[in-house]
Amino acid sequence: MINDFKPFISRLRLSGLRPTKQRLMICKVLFDRKDTFHFTIDNLKKKLEKNTKSKISLATIYNTVHAFRNSGYLREISLRGNKTFFDTNSKSHHHFYDQDTGDLMDIKNEEVSIIKIPAAPKGKKINNVEVIVSVANNNQN
Repeated sequence: MINDFKPFISRLRLSGLRPTKQRLMICKVLFDRKDTFHFTIDNLKKKLEKNTKSKISLATIYNTVHAFRNSGYLREISLRGNKTFFDTNSKSHHHFYDQDTGDLMDIKNEEVSIIKIPAAPKGKKINNVEVIVSVANNNQN
């Protein structure tokens, strides 16, 4: 069983965190998957409680997620209305945001073409361009 957690232990230590049982369970939910995982802190807490049948404090989840973000293992995506998602795909890419379901979905980089980008404000440089396309059901205005 310890071998199952070996890559997670390393990831936690590289993020400056002690590999506790709770943090290892967070790692397993976040990184033991084939597909990209988009989540909010609240979504992750519910998923952890469902999968592990044990309580993990919101502070532990929050601190672990932010340590992973700071170490480059997760990407933070802030949307209007103070909704913040985290993404296990930390490479630069684009997203659809479904306003009806609250889901965030990847868009492949080659599916987006940007023809013109304005000049950066004086004293600044553009580091990255990411597109978030908000979608909703047709019957909504």
